[in-house]
Amino acid sequence: MPHCPSNGSISQTDVVISAIKGMLSSRRLRPGDRLPIEKDLAMELQVSRGSLREGVRALSTMGILETRQGAGTFVTRMEPSALLSAMEFWVSLQDGERVHQVHTVRRALETEAAAVAAIRIDNQQLREAEQTLERAHSAIHSTPIDHSAAMQCDVEFHQIIAGASGNQVLSALIETVSTNTIRGRMWRSMHDKDGLLATHGEHLGILDALRRHDVDRARTRMANHLYAVEDYVTAISGPTLDDQI
Repeated sequence: MPHCPSNGSISQTDVVISAIKGMLSSRRLRPGDRLPIEKDLAMELQVSRGSLREGVRALSTMGILETRQGAGTFVTRMEPSALLSAMEFWVSLQDGERVHQVHTVRRALETEAAAVAAIRIDNQQLREAEQTLERAHSAIHSTPIDHSAAMQCDVEFHQIIAGASGNQVLSALIETVSTNTIRGRMWRSMHDKDGLLATHGEHLGILDALRRHDVDRARTRMANHLYAVEDYVTAISGPTLDDQI
């Protein structure tokens, strides 16, 4: 049974968080389960009810618990996408060298996703990718260019590849670290038509590798594509990007 240390080195709130983590790890609590009533759980953990509430609030902020009015507190489904929401918020605030580091992580994740997708992608997913790039082509060649639609197709294309990897955690991580790249990619769409056309060509090359189920080619073409995006976004980051978007 957890005890609150007398030396105060660990707060009662931390005791609560650690104890509930232990319950999840031991499978005493599972996704969808209701926590014991507040009075009983506080007594079991030997913490005050106020500290228990603080711990529950902290875990709710992390997306691990949710309190339902009149029903109690429950363990969430603990989906990776929901649990990474705090990290997505952090990523969206990064600038300078940290932006470059985020791009590096994105590149590592997406090249791996493309390689796995080359093995696992099915005909339906290939068709979805083809239709997405067809819509992108129409948006790029419309008069005027439909930048918003082109950007949406860009995002969807990468999401299809991540989903085709069959790895929910990988997909959620890619979604999280991609947040900080959207503004730069939109800036490129709006201000660099040659770059927009180049990006579309790179997407077509990636799609071709996926059709062939060619792992090495898919990995290489995705890496080359993301290096180009990374170089461009890094070059125009800072005051110029902030002023234009």
